[in-house]
Amino acid sequence: MREKVEKAIEKVRPHLQGDGGDIELVDVVDGVVKVRLKGACIGCPMAQITLQEGVAKFLKKEVPEIVKIEAV
Repeated sequence: MREKVEKAIEKVRPHLQGDGGDIELVDVVDGVVKVRLKGACIGCPMAQITLQEGVAKFLKKEVPEIVKIEAV
C-alpha cells in the first residue's frame, strides 16, 4: 500500500510545488497515511483545507484502501 500512496503523492506533488509547497510521506499504518506539508504550506492558513479537500480526496480516489490522512 505504501508504494501506491507514494505514486499517488508524486501525481499531486506538482500542484503543491506550483504554489511553493510540497508534501512528504511520513508513514502508512493500517490504512492511515501520515504526511508532512512543507515549503510554503507551513503556516499557510489554507494548508488544512488543501490537505483535506484536495490532497486527501485525490489520494483516497487513487488508493481506496486509505482510511484516513493525517498531517504530522
